[in-house]
Amino acid sequence: MLNIIVIHGRLTKEPELRMTQGGTPVASFTVAVDRDYKAEDGKRETDFVDCVAWRKGAEHIANHYRKGSEILLTGRLQSRDWTDKQGNKRKAWEIVVERTDFCGSRQDGGRDATSSGAYAPPSPQGEGFAGGFAELTDDDGDLPF
Repeated sequence: MLNIIVIHGRLTKEPELRMTQGGTPVASFTVAVDRDYKAEDGKRETDFVDCVAWRKGAEHIANHYRKGSEILLTGRLQSRDWTDKQGNKRKAWEIVVERTDFCGSRQDGGRDATSSGAYAPPSPQGEGFAGGFAELTDDDGDLPF
């Protein structure tokens, strides 16, 4: 089974960095994402997606992203159930962030394309890209494209 989500949008407010009781950093933030299509009035609708990042990813987001920053993130969709103060059962959906990349320019609240600011967790396989992929060499004559 597969649970991967990728979104591109802007932070609606400053990321909130907290520590769990055990000392683990966690950052919460919301990303505004425009839909692909325009409504009949010519305007695009926007979805507001709650996100959470843990450990070094949380610290990276809190240190490098601000309200209005453009962000490209990859993660997994997760639901949480709870009972509110009135006894009603509630459910929330959020993205658990696994990787972020800067988008936009510094003037837009982001970083420019020359910045090295992406965050991805270390690969368990060591060298190569996160997830165990390795970079291709110049000898790609066997590729069908």
